[in-house]
Amino acid sequence: MIGQLRVQKLTRKDVLRSWTIVWPEGTVHPEADRFLRRHEGAGTQRTYAYLLVDHLRWLDRECLGLDVVTLRDLERYMGIVGAEVAMPLGEPWRVGKRPYGHDALSTAAACLKGFYLHQASLGVNGDLGRALSSTRLPSRADRRRSFLGHVKTQMPSNPLGPRGPHRQAPEDASDRFVLLGGVVDREL
Repeated sequence: MIGQLRVQKLTRKDVLRSWTIVWPEGTVHPEADRFLRRHEGAGTQRTYAYLLVDHLRWLDRECLGLDVVTLRDLERYMGIVGAEVAMPLGEPWRVGKRPYGHDALSTAAACLKGFYLHQASLGVNGDLGRALSSTRLPSRADRRRSFLGHVKTQMPSNPLGPRGPHRQAPEDASDRFVLLGGVVDREL
C-alpha cells in the first residue's frame, strides 16, 4: 500500500519472525509497535498487526488521534467493518471488501480492547481505558468452564465484541451413520 500505513515482517537475529506497523516513509509506528511486541512469539501477533493497521488507517482518515478516540468511535468502526450497531456509520470503509464474520469481529474487538487498554496503561486516553475495562456477571456456562467458577462474581467484558450467540454451521448428514436403528456420532 503506497502512501498508507502497512504491516512489515521483521526477521530477528534468532530467526524469529515478528510483525510491526510502519508509516509510508518506513518509520515504525511507535504505539502499535509497543503493543505488538507484547505478543511477540505468539500466533496472534500477525493477525493483530493486520487488524490494527486497518484500524489505524481508519483513524488517520477520520483525523482522530489515539488520545481523543472514544468508545462511540470504536463502536462506529466495528459497525463499519461488519458488527451490528444502531448508529449512523459515516462514509463506507474497506470498499470492495466483505464485512468481517463473527470470529474476525471477536478477534478485532479483542485486539482493539487490548491496544487501547495498553495505551491507557501508558497514560494515553484513560477515559477510554476505563470504559473498555468493564465487567459482567458470570453465566452458568462461565461458572462451569472455570476452575473455582462457583466463587466467581464477575467476568471481563468487551463492549466492542459482537452481540448474540455465535451461529454454528449446520451439521452435515454425512457426519452421522445409522447403527442398529440408532443414530451414533462418528467420533465415538
